[in-house]
Amino acid sequence: MCFENLPIEFDANGIARLKPGVRNPYEYQVRTPEQRQEVLKAIAARNGQLVDIDYDPVTRVAGALAFHSTVDLPNRRIVDTNSMATLFRGYEVILRGRDPRDAAFISSRACGVCGGVHSTASALSIEMALGIKPPPMGIVVRNLLLSCEYLYDNPLHLFVLSGPDYSETLVKQTNPEIWAKAETAPARGRAIHGYATMGALMTDLNPLTGKLYLEALQMTRVAREAYVLLGGKYPHPETIIPGGVTTTITTTTFNEFYLKISQFFDYAKKCIAIWDDVFDFFLECDPKYADCGKLPATMIDLGQWDHEDHYDATYANCNAWGEKRWSTPGVLVDGKLVTTRLTDINVGLEEFVEHSYYETWQDYPFKTDPLGNPLSPNHPWNKTTIPRPGAQNWKERYSWSTTPTWDRKVFEAGAYARVYLSAVAQKLPASEYVASTGNSLRLNLAKGAALPAGVAEWKVPSVWNAFERNRARAYAVAFNLMVTMENFVRALDLQKRGETKVATPFEIPTSGHAIGVGFWGAGRGFLSHHCEIKDGLLANYQIVTPSTVNACPRTPWGDPGPYEQAVMNTPIIETRFTSADDFQGIDILRALRSFDPCMPCTTHVMVEGSDRVVTREVTTCACGID
Repeated sequence: MCFENLPIEFDANGIARLKPGVRNPYEYQVRTPEQRQEVLKAIAARNGQLVDIDYDPVTRVAGALAFHSTVDLPNRRIVDTNSMATLFRGYEVILRGRDPRDAAFISSRACGVCGGVHSTASALSIEMALGIKPPPMGIVVRNLLLSCEYLYDNPLHLFVLSGPDYSETLVKQTNPEIWAKAETAPARGRAIHGYATMGALMTDLNPLTGKLYLEALQMTRVAREAYVLLGGKYPHPETIIPGGVTTTITTTTFNEFYLKISQFFDYAKKCIAIWDDVFDFFLECDPKYADCGKLPATMIDLGQWDHEDHYDATYANCNAWGEKRWSTPGVLVDGKLVTTRLTDINVGLEEFVEHSYYETWQDYPFKTDPLGNPLSPNHPWNKTTIPRPGAQNWKERYSWSTTPTWDRKVFEAGAYARVYLSAVAQKLPASEYVASTGNSLRLNLAKGAALPAGVAEWKVPSVWNAFERNRARAYAVAFNLMVTMENFVRALDLQKRGETKVATPFEIPTSGHAIGVGFWGAGRGFLSHHCEIKDGLLANYQIVTPSTVNACPRTPWGDPGPYEQAVMNTPIIETRFTSADDFQGIDILRALRSFDPCMPCTTHVMVEGSDRVVTREVTTCACGID
């Protein structure tokens, strides 16, 4: 039994069904603002100094995040927080009534950084709905393109967006006592990354001028150049379609692609050594950092990189081909693996809008999935996007993000979820490059220009926090690279056998009714595209992005979203401030940035003894990075 809150059980064949005798099985109780206020009043009665602060949102082109916090001043902790997405994008509305072949090109615009993943998720959903199976080479080339996106996204986050939080510049300003230790502390990974002391390493993390910052920009360029060799252009590729890809593959193309990818052989090793050293050093300086962004390890990933021998695009076989992916789909709840079946993930998925600027919908067209498993009225296949802008009210509706849940639980999405779930599930296909042990992920890293071949092993951490999110993301660079090599070798084998066809022709039927889902992922994790096709047109289209998952507002029953909960759990360790004027809020920024939110965010923090709001911009969108 993988569901605790939904009234679903399984028969002997593993088919889900509603438990008998449950009246209104998907009914839920909404926690009212009055109930929530009573909790805060009780806290205030105990210490008498709670400050409730409202903030105006800052709207940016790529989206924005505003924070509302209620702060317990004497104990320097945040007791109530609201995460707010302040921009309506509306791709679901734009796609309604369109030709299904338009979906990949329009939905890719959902992100200016990682449009290719949206194109692929869209193609997968159309393939499932219309029964289109790509040829093996088309599947493998899509995998290679996906890897290039990850090899772009993850280093960018580690060194350009999140990395400066651990640099000489920021640490000197916020925790000079840690910088004093860093100047003489030996760096354990010197043999790999070349830095004798942590101070030297942290200096090169400095924004704009640091060598590691600049090197990351160069490596992201290399990854995009590799993508363009196979995908034609980036962002918003036009070569990813239902049925495969439209690119032309030659031996010369593969050779040029390899020359680009091989530059990551040494870089992946450096990423691991650098961030292992940084996070271990900070935790040794102050063990309280273990609570920065701390959450239970509850996360979901849909798996990526389809196996060309198993993927057939059907929902009927999705559990089988999903578990043959080069990263394993699954649900992790409080560190325990609950399921690796895509149907279970899909059946447990719901979206709620009680705290969002949307109308609830009344239609409930799909009571079951194509296999007869029960679906909630709040499932994406049943959802209708009906925007309803209104006044900002932190206790009621306050975000343009919906609240996705699985089994009525909020969950995290991230590159780290791929690493974590693949490590514990032990279902990866046999490979010379990557293996799952049940509590770790072993990566056989190839020899590079300067560093020898070696084995890196990411191990399941005892505590899940901001540091471990980023540490796993560093290992994800190597994971991405080794999956790339696995698929590159497979592409060469297919070429040798003459299996060079990259797409399956198809036609859109002018009549009939079908649904599909693209189980995929972005550089930031979980990504699904749910489509409904009726009489040759898209009758409905729903997208669940990783930023929606992580930045979601509270559930109807009052549970905070991942950002909200992570910020509330974060202690203030910053030492160099005397007032709100010189307070940087670095610990809270580290907690937020550890999720790699794909938006420019503005966070507001109240400091003990202050009546002022400290505003700090969290630039986490790479849209403006060339």
